This record gives sequence, structure tokens and C-alpha cells, in this order.
Amino acid sequence: MTTTGFLPMNAATISDSPASAIERPPGESPVAGAVLLGKAGRRVQVGDLIEALVADGLLEDAQGVKAAVYARLTTSEQHALVSLAQRKLRSAKPPHRTLDLETLTEWFAGKVGLDYVHIDPLRVNLSKVAEVMSSQYATRFRILPLEVRPGEVVIATAEPFMTDWMPELAQLLRADIRRVVANPQDITRYIAEFFSLAKSVRDAQKNGAINNQNNFEQLVELGRSGKNVDANDQHVVTIVDWLMQYAFDQRASDIHLEPRRDHGVVRFRIDGVLHNVYQVPAAVLSAMTSRIKLLGRMDVVEKRRPQDGRIKTRGQSGREVELRLSTLPTVFGEKLVMRIFDPDVLLRDFSELGFGDEDRSLWNAMVGRPNGIVLVTGPTGSGKTTTLYTTLKQLATEEVNVCTVEDPIEMIEPSFNQMQVLHGIELSFADGIRALMRQDPDIIMVGEIRDLETAEMAVQAALTGHLVLSTLHTNDAPAAITRLLDLGVPSYLISSTVVGVMAQRLVRTLCPHCKEEGAEISDSQWKALISPFRARKPDRVWRAVGCLECRMTGYKGRSGIYELLLLTEDLKGLISDQPDPRKIRSTAIRNGLRPLRLSGAQKIAQGLTTLEEVLRNAPPIEH
Repeated sequence: MTTTGFLPMNAATISDSPASAIERPPGESPVAGAVLLGKAGRRVQVGDLIEALVADGLLEDAQGVKAAVYARLTTSEQHALVSLAQRKLRSAKPPHRTLDLETLTEWFAGKVGLDYVHIDPLRVNLSKVAEVMSSQYATRFRILPLEVRPGEVVIATAEPFMTDWMPELAQLLRADIRRVVANPQDITRYIAEFFSLAKSVRDAQKNGAINNQNNFEQLVELGRSGKNVDANDQHVVTIVDWLMQYAFDQRASDIHLEPRRDHGVVRFRIDGVLHNVYQVPAAVLSAMTSRIKLLGRMDVVEKRRPQDGRIKTRGQSGREVELRLSTLPTVFGEKLVMRIFDPDVLLRDFSELGFGDEDRSLWNAMVGRPNGIVLVTGPTGSGKTTTLYTTLKQLATEEVNVCTVEDPIEMIEPSFNQMQVLHGIELSFADGIRALMRQDPDIIMVGEIRDLETAEMAVQAALTGHLVLSTLHTNDAPAAITRLLDLGVPSYLISSTVVGVMAQRLVRTLCPHCKEEGAEISDSQWKALISPFRARKPDRVWRAVGCLECRMTGYKGRSGIYELLLLTEDLKGLISDQPDPRKIRSTAIRNGLRPLRLSGAQKIAQGLTTLEEVLRNAPPIEH
């Protein structure tokens, strides 16, 4: 949600949703039937919660007694819901799930007649909510602003009976206050994070002067003077550290720092979709970019040319994480993208990547050849690197010498030898392959075939008895043949060296915790998806719902869909200097090629993804 500043009103009101829980006689419970939950002006008590849970049939009496004994031993500083959740009690109602903190909080919100909210920092405008109150005020009353709308402020609390702050705050803000109930641990955590981050941004802004001139003019007027925010300023360090840790927590694959005309935007890519995270002043974004470039050993002063770098750090769990950096000069300043590489990628097997049994068998047959070229195609971000690294990890036994030449090295893996392309010293892909040929390799992985020289060296390596794995940027597998011809590789060399091609895409997978059966696919939609193939429409189709596990998106994680082309003798006979792409594709389909959409349709039938995801990622079947 995008939040905006509130507007002054002539009269401020205090309201709750869906029903008011404040304007009642002293001592009266906010919701009829919830008399056990608490009294006005008093914190929620564990004993009261236990009695209400027993009354609702969620706890058996025996469990309630045990929990009540435990409640007397807890400290008064710990919230009652947290104390109860630590008991890990199971609901007496089927399916007898554990009464964890989120479950208890949602139940509690219903009992007191307020909306339940799971705090999602990606949906909170931190700069706006931090203006509502001070950190000390929020900590004192254990409340957290979540949204500022015209004439209304949404505030989260876990103590709905403590309301002394409401009239005072409503009078001060001259806006309506709408309370919601949230996880008490999240409220405590985000009070510290939101206000600390907002303060760091304000202080960093105070330490430097914002340059109001057009940023494109700044790029060309290199000698101009002016005070900028220091990249080593402690406030900037705090912001960057928070940004990285938060990205790790949110399972982000990329962090985008994008300058705009009047401000900077921070965005995360999660499961292939970009999400706005934060807006910062332009000067602060520039300092953040400089700080990250400094960590990545890049030239901080140079802002006119694209640069690459990398950072190796640790997440909160202590696990090592690598980030690949890329900068780009734009009209409003320097744009920075950090790609996050999860080390667990190298531990995955092909089934985790989304390979079916038939796909895995055919792929293993391709890469099991002693020599030849095997290509993986697809756009940027389609999982080609992950597939190649997983394959190399499997092939890199003690009996073989596996070498790679990459630009840049995506992930460092000690089980094979990796070389970085360095254009500054004229070490290109072709030069790297030429050098590797003198290193007695068995398997060579080339990061990407971009030009004729690299393609010729890959062909030469295949002809001299080596297995070469590489990538190309094409829409589908058969198009790899015409792409090599466009680069200038002779048709007879393609026929004699290329073993096979695999095209792939990534589709978001349905969250296993909340997906529901009941989505509808019409006969015409199913036919349009798989035509000209024939397959029975699945009886059950699942749809995305949204829960806390998937951040209310309905999807969690991604899986690959694949199109594998094995170059048979029929196909090799069609490769000429001017081949017919349609004939190549139709022949490949007759020989067993299953297009990307057909692979996606199989995952729809298995309940792993949705029709919308497959249509969004897989190109139409040409026939």
C-alpha cells in the first residue's frame, strides 16, 4: 500500500474496526462475550487468555491448567500472548494446529473486535509513519504507526485495553485514529527498526547538502563544488547494513537503488517481481551507493561509466552471502543493482529446480557425452546459471577436470576451477577458452557465447574432445541454431558439435501453506495453452490465496519449466546456411520436443503454479 500524509481536520475521532472498542462504561469489555480478556487500563493477562481459549473450545481444561501454572512463572515484562505462545499448545479443534504467536494474535484480535494485521515492512512508508510520533512515545505505549492516510492514521497495538494515549494523540494529530492488533514481538522489533532507520536518514540528510540542480547536469559538470553526504557517515553505514539484512530476510534476489528527479527509490525483487521498499532523499541515496561501491572495491569517484563489483558478507544466521554489484549512469544519477546469490543454490538437486523425470533423464544424457556443446538458453534471470552450476557440481568428480570462464563469476565453488573475464587486460571469453585448452580440461563451462570468436573457440574445444557447456540469449531451444548461424558459425560445424539445447524459464510456485483448490480453467483456455498438443484438462486446479508465509502474495519460491532439444539426425539434416526455423521447430516437435508452455501446463496440473504464471513467462507455442 502507498501511504500519504494526513490532512488536518476540525474534529478528531477515535475509532476501531470493525467495531469501536473504546467509548464504553468503565470496566466493560470492548466486545460482548469477551469479558475474560481484560479491563480498561490494564495489560492483557495470560490467565484471562487461557480462560477465553477454553471457553472457545481451543484449549482443553488440562492444557489450560498447565498453561496457567506456567503463566504465574512468567515475568510481567513479557506480553501475555508471547508467554502463551511459548507453551506451543495445540488447538483442541481439528486439524489441531499449534497455537503459535500469529495464530493467537489473530484470534485475540477477533475477540476484542479489532482488525488483525501482519506487519509487512514492504507496505509501510517509513518516513511518513515516523513523523506521527517519537520513538520514545511508541516504546512507552507499545504502539506502532503503520499507515498515514488523508484524515486517518492506522496504529498497531497488542494492548487494546490500554487507551490513555488515544485522546492525546488524536488531539495532536487532528486526525482519526484507527487501531489494529498486531503481533507484539513484531511491534517491539519494528518500533526499533522503523524509527532508527528514519532517524538515520534524517541525520544523514542533515550532514550533507542536497543538490537541487538537474542530475544530468551534475554528470557533465565534474568540477562543481558542494557538500555531499559522506559515504562513511555512521548513519549511512546503518542504512546500508539494514538494507542488506532486510533483503536477506525477505528472500530478495536483487536490490535496486534507483535515482529519480527529486528522491531515490529502493526496490527488492522477490520471486521475480519488484516491490517498492523505501524512498530516500537523493543525497542519501547517492551516499548509500558510494558506501556500497566502497565495500565492493569499486571506483567511488567514477560515476560516468558502468562498473562491476562484488561483496561477500554474512546474514543474521551467520551464513555467507555473495552480492554482485552493477552500476549504471542515468540522467538522474548513478543506479546500482545488487544481485544476491544464495549459497544453498549449489546444494540443490534437479528435482528442486523443477526438472521432471523425463527432463532430468534427457538432460543427463546430453551432459553425459564425452564431447560436444550443450547450450542453455533464456532471458536474463531465467535460472540458466543455477542450472549450469548444479550440473557442474554433479559432473565435478575427482576423475575429471572442470574449468569455467565467466563474466563475472556468479558463485565461487571450490569443486571446479573458475576464471574471470577481464576486458581491461584483454582477457576475453575466447582468450579464456584458449588458455583453458592448455590446462588439460575435461569439461569447460563458458559463461555466455556472445560473439563469433567465442563461438569458434567453443566449437574448437568440442572438436578436440571436450564437453562444453554455455548459454545463449534466445526465446526457445530451436532458435539457438539460427543464433549460432547469425554469429557466423558454419552450419556443418553446428551439426557436428552441438549435442543439444535447453530453453528455460522460472515461474512462481504456489505457497503450500495457503493454496486452495477451486480455480477455473475453461476448455478454450486450456486448449489455447497447449495447442497443437493434446492433453486432458486437469480435474483439480489450484489458485493463489495469500498468507503470512508468502507475504500475502499466494506464491513462495520459483520453479523451472524446460524445453529440451536433442539434435537428432533429422534435425542435423535441416541445418544449412539458410535454414527454415519453422521446419526445424516442427521437426523437433515430431522428435519429442515439449515446448515451455507444455512444461508449464504439467506444473499447473500438479498444483505447483497457475495459468497466469505460465502465460506470463512462457512464450506461445509456434506451429
